[in-house]
Amino acid sequence: MPTNQQIVLESRPTGEANTSNFKLVEVATPELQDGHVLVRHHFLSLDPYMRGRMNESKSYAQPQPLGEVMIGGTVGEVIESRHPKFKAGDQVVGMGGWQNYSVVDGNQFGALRKVDTTHVPLSHYLGAVGMPGVTAWYGLCKIIEPKAGQTVTVSAASGAVGSAYGALAKARGCRVVGIAGGADKCAYVVNELGFDDCIDYKQHKDALSLAKALKVACPNGIDGHFENVGGMVLDAVMLRTNAFARIAVCGMIAGYDGAPLPMANPALILVNRLKVQGFIVSEHMEVWPEALTELGTLVATGKLRPRESVAQGLAAAPEAFLGLLKGKNFGKQLVKLV
Repeated sequence: MPTNQQIVLESRPTGEANTSNFKLVEVATPELQDGHVLVRHHFLSLDPYMRGRMNESKSYAQPQPLGEVMIGGTVGEVIESRHPKFKAGDQVVGMGGWQNYSVVDGNQFGALRKVDTTHVPLSHYLGAVGMPGVTAWYGLCKIIEPKAGQTVTVSAASGAVGSAYGALAKARGCRVVGIAGGADKCAYVVNELGFDDCIDYKQHKDALSLAKALKVACPNGIDGHFENVGGMVLDAVMLRTNAFARIAVCGMIAGYDGAPLPMANPALILVNRLKVQGFIVSEHMEVWPEALTELGTLVATGKLRPRESVAQGLAAAPEAFLGLLKGKNFGKQLVKLV
C-alpha cells in the first residue's frame, strides 16, 4: 500500500485562520478489507464551508476534529478494489479529504460515486456538476422558484456556485445580475457566463452605494436572490427587493472569521414580505440526481463554462484555502494532486 500524505487540523483559529492551523503529515495507508476501495485523488475541492468547520462553536455541522484529516470533496481513480461495484481505473467522486489517497467502504451509501468523463472533465464533478452546482440548483429551483422574466441576483457570481446559478437561471428565462469582486471577474460573468449584468462591489464603499448600482442593473427590482456573502452585499440587495421576493441563504463568507454580521434593515423582511431561507444542500440528497443531470447537460453543451483556480500539490492547500476566503480565487478553487 502507498505511503499517504495528509493535512490535518492542528489548531482552531482565533479570529482569522492562518497556515499554522494546519499540519502536513505522512502516514501508512491501511490494508484493504473486504468491501473497501483504494482511491488515488486527482483533485481536492476547497470550499468556504470548511472555515466554519474549523471552529468549535455551534453550527449546522459537527466541528472538524483536531488531529484528523481536513474534510473535503475529492475526485480520483480507483487503484485497487475489494468491492464488486468498483474496479481499478474507475473514476470516482467522494469526500476523501485533504490527502492523496483514501480507503473507502464501498458499502457505505453515497460514500463513492462513479462518474463519466466523456463529456464532463473530472474536475468539474467537484464544481459545476458537483456539490456547488447542486447548491445553486436547490437554492434557485426550490427556494427562489423564479418565473420567466423575473430578475434574480447572486453574490460571489464568478465562483463555482454563482456561475452555475447564472446558467440555471438563464435557462429559466430570467434576467440575471451578478455581484462579484473586481473588473476581471465581472467581465467573465457577463462575457463568458452570459449574465445580463454584473456589479463590482469593490467599487462601492457602502450598502447604499451598491444598492444604487443595483437599481440601474435591476430596473424592475429583484425577485430572487442567492446569498453567499452576507454583510453589505445582502443589505444592498434587500433595499432593491420587490414585494414577495425570495432570498436563498447559502453562505455568509463575510462573517466566517467570527465577527457578527448585523443586518442593516431587518424591517424590510416585513415591509416586502420577504421569504428568507437558509439551507444545507447535503440535507436534500433527493434532488441531486435531477440537478446533476441538468448541470451535466449545461456543461456538455457549452452553456455553462466554469472557470477553475488550481493550486499544485497537497502542501499548497492551506494557502489556497486562505486565499479563497479572501476572494483571491477566480472560479472553483481546486488542488491538483497528481
